[in-house]
Amino acid sequence: MRDKDTKGKQGLASIDPEKAREIRRLGGQTAHRLGKAHIFTSEEAREAGKKGGRAISRNRAHMAKIGRGGATSPRRQRAKAKDQNRKET
Repeated sequence: MRDKDTKGKQGLASIDPEKAREIRRLGGQTAHRLGKAHIFTSEEAREAGKKGGRAISRNRAHMAKIGRGGATSPRRQRAKAKDQNRKET
């Protein structure tokens, strides 16, 4: 038996990933069968996307950080770091 203070994987995180995936899949199927699952229409999805965009754009500090980043993506940053490492060696 584990101590209560010890943190570790619990629930679906503690079992085999494939088995957890199967359990989640069955749960989704059951929700649809019972009529409790929601299926977004394209219009609902569009509205949700707009709402999320409005919410994030209100955070001026976050938007400024994005703007300062310019055309840098994580992929470009990794490539740039890789090039610098090659030049150093």
